[in-house]
Amino acid sequence: MSDLTGELIDGRYQLMRQVAAGGMATIYEALDTRLDRKVAVKVMHPHLAQDEQFVERFIREAKASAALSHPNIVSVQDQGWNQNGSPAVFLVMELVEGHTLREYLNEQGALSIDAGIKFLLPVLSALSAAHKLGIVHRDIKPDNILISKEGRIKIADFGLAKGPLLGTTMTAESSIVLGSVSYLSPEQVQRGVADARSDVYSAGITAFEMFTGEKPFAGAEPIQIAYMHVNDRVPLMSTKRADIPKELDQLIYRATNSDPDARPRDGGEFHQALMAISQSLDPNQKQLSLELDIPIAPMRPASKKPSRRERARIEKEKTVAIKKIENTGENKKSAGKESTAQIRKRKKLSKRVRRNRYIAAGLAIALGIGGWYALVGPGSKVVVPSIVGATEKEANQALSPLGLTLVISEKRFDEEITDGLIIESDPAGGGKVDAGGEVKAVISKGPERYVIPKIMGLTPEAAVNLLSKIPVKVGEIVEVYNDEIPKGFVIGSSPTRGENVKRDTVIDIAVSKGVETIDLASYLGKSADQALNELSDAGFNVDTVDQFSESVLAGAVISQLPPGGAPLAKGAKIVLTVSKGSEFVFIPNVFSLTEAKAKAALNDLELKVTVKKIGAKKVKAVTNISPKVGTKVKRGSKVTITVG
Repeated sequence: MSDLTGELIDGRYQLMRQVAAGGMATIYEALDTRLDRKVAVKVMHPHLAQDEQFVERFIREAKASAALSHPNIVSVQDQGWNQNGSPAVFLVMELVEGHTLREYLNEQGALSIDAGIKFLLPVLSALSAAHKLGIVHRDIKPDNILISKEGRIKIADFGLAKGPLLGTTMTAESSIVLGSVSYLSPEQVQRGVADARSDVYSAGITAFEMFTGEKPFAGAEPIQIAYMHVNDRVPLMSTKRADIPKELDQLIYRATNSDPDARPRDGGEFHQALMAISQSLDPNQKQLSLELDIPIAPMRPASKKPSRRERARIEKEKTVAIKKIENTGENKKSAGKESTAQIRKRKKLSKRVRRNRYIAAGLAIALGIGGWYALVGPGSKVVVPSIVGATEKEANQALSPLGLTLVISEKRFDEEITDGLIIESDPAGGGKVDAGGEVKAVISKGPERYVIPKIMGLTPEAAVNLLSKIPVKVGEIVEVYNDEIPKGFVIGSSPTRGENVKRDTVIDIAVSKGVETIDLASYLGKSADQALNELSDAGFNVDTVDQFSESVLAGAVISQLPPGGAPLAKGAKIVLTVSKGSEFVFIPNVFSLTEAKAKAALNDLELKVTVKKIGAKKVKAVTNISPKVGTKVKRGSKVTITVG
């Protein structure tokens, strides 16, 4: 649909900017020039305005919302047809500035228990009010739950609603196409029927997603998800999240039961059960019900006085009748005087003759018009049924009995219509075509997506050439260090290989700068602890080897491999040889020391001690040592002490 921004709809609503667009209509932020306030204007797509079924659904949404007065339901303020400028069917709603629950969940993920209950209670309160009036929403989902900047929760889009206030409803088939399959109740999928318990199911699925951060069923195609809703049981939320209170877990499990009779009977019962759980979880919290329980006196029936237009028509008919009577009187005067008997006979005869003549003339005119209409006029044409949303096979089945031929004029990508379904037809549903004529249709190719190819290992030029074969845009080419891909070759892309992306998606490319190198310093003669810490922090892999040295102090670096002074790849292995000190020691003087102190002194020099004991003294001291005091020996040598 073309953008109508700037248009003045119905001489009153100035469209300021496009807020959202869907498969059925586009929503604009607008200015009500009469009341000088901002509103939301929902304008139906022109090709759907030719389809009576879609127009009926559009008007039904206005009636459904207008029939409800509740603080958690988006109010509808006006509805009409734009006669000036671009032809459009529209409805005017209050403008809710904020975001949808879907956007909130996409950003926040699963909600806390307290926050989830606070979000869900207003939704159920609004459904309770609708169900009390016999109105069923039939399309409850996070996308239709709005959150204003002030935090007010509101339900929107009563386009699939049905109830005694709204007249006839759509067929089961079209309901399934238009509803959101992830939230459809089993009875809607199987039989196309919905009541208050169906809204309870959809609200339960929405609650499941709010508390767990994911839908209970997922599949590649909508039909797979619909099959799961019919044949599988929605799991307990506790299987996805451990901290779900048992009472809340069981309530949502009950609301999503495949059997409608096992669910809460309507939004009011669901709301009361959740309110009780909320109070039990936090008894000190003040609860506020948004339901309006004030009884309203019935309105008196409106008076049946004729309208101003009707009164004008009656007056005109009276004037014409009076003129006819006057003309008749003048004709009588010109004919001369008649006897009383002649006058009575003529009046009686003239009335019957005039009546018969009128009847005959009316029949002739009707037959003439009917013949023209059926043979050469519009009646000779065939009314085209709506085939939007149908497959090619289903469309042929609908058109063939009417003698019409389906011609696929175009296949087009579409973000909302599934691959293989008809997007639009010419003529549209409700239009007319010559008998035996053709109906042209545009078939959806599904969302336009392209797979990112493998570009790792290519040169940047080759990668750009490969990406140019699909309608995407090349963004930044960034160089980064990499240990595996040689310098100058592509490491990868963002989005990554194999992802499905939209047309004109920007693809960034990462190119290898090779292995990162660092200038290696020399740590000869320096502390081994310092060398180990600094080299490890720089990203090197350090090993140490201990070795005796007669020239380097213990704990200092004797040698380094590779040597310092040259750049080295980050993560490379470095071997440090660390001094253990001199290999030789001198035998110390341990005479007169106790056995324990003598052994400790000799062990500190890494000497192996053997003890010989003599005498009967309780406290023994060293009386002899071998080798002699002052002898130079290797560390680890055997020393014998005599104590007595």
